[in-house]
Amino acid sequence: MSSPINPNLLAKTDVLAARFAPREPFRHIVIDDFFSPDYAAQLLDQFPPFERGNARNEAGELGNKSTVERIRGLGAAYAALDDLVQSREFLDLISRITGIDSLLYDPWYFGGGTHENRQGQDLDAHVDFNRHPVNRWHRRLNLIVYLNHEWQDDWGGSLQLHSDPRSADDRVITITPRFNRAVIFETTETSWHGFPRIALPEDRQTLARKSVALYFYTTDRPVEETASTHSTIYVDAPLPARFAAGRTLDAADVEELRGLLARRDQHNQRLYRDLTAMTGQFEQAQAALYGGRLGRLRHVAQVALRRWRGS
Repeated sequence: MSSPINPNLLAKTDVLAARFAPREPFRHIVIDDFFSPDYAAQLLDQFPPFERGNARNEAGELGNKSTVERIRGLGAAYAALDDLVQSREFLDLISRITGIDSLLYDPWYFGGGTHENRQGQDLDAHVDFNRHPVNRWHRRLNLIVYLNHEWQDDWGGSLQLHSDPRSADDRVITITPRFNRAVIFETTETSWHGFPRIALPEDRQTLARKSVALYFYTTDRPVEETASTHSTIYVDAPLPARFAAGRTLDAADVEELRGLLARRDQHNQRLYRDLTAMTGQFEQAQAALYGGRLGRLRHVAQVALRRWRGS
């Protein structure tokens, strides 16, 4: 089988590398017609039904997003994609475009795979988890290929890259998720991205935002980019500008406010769970440190030292 990659890309990697390099707001590139047309059509034809994926959010609740991480079993097109993304030729191609050497493919597709987002779904601005949960590799790149023949920015769901969503002068680049369009962007402590709530028109309610997400890693990264291990970090969406003094709330306003508060509660609950898990791990480590003969000797020595200091 010939490579699924559009052959026109292979002849202009220097041009693509130059487009990736500017940090506006961080390094990224948009590549149209990323796959050959026939192959992109096969990916859409074999895209899994919504019900097959994991449609539970980080709070464990059923939502409007469905993901399938292990793509190889979805059909011949996805088996070919799995072969492609772990090949040295493909990894070297992405390295030439991004300037990041020694890229590694994730055989677990942790957080990646097929993504389907339906009416009402959004994604708050965030930076991604920075270490692979199994092998502790550094996460370096996201590659997302969209599979939507029909989409408009005013429907929501368009990818947004932020300079700083917490800042009043946040600069935003909007990328429409069009069919066979790939977006490659670096994952750092400032690569903020997300998408606004999907609100489809009445005659487009059956549409869904479909994409394939691929993440790439390295065993190390530049010291100036290294940070302590963390999970995904979200910034809650601000209140829309229309919520100002003197406004009378209508039913839609109340519903939107409830949604914003519920999202904030979910983020707080996730952070609470993370802190609880960390506390449990710390207590286990303490128990191991002070348990057994070595631990008892350590305790006796500490008691003796305290008594000597008090004498």
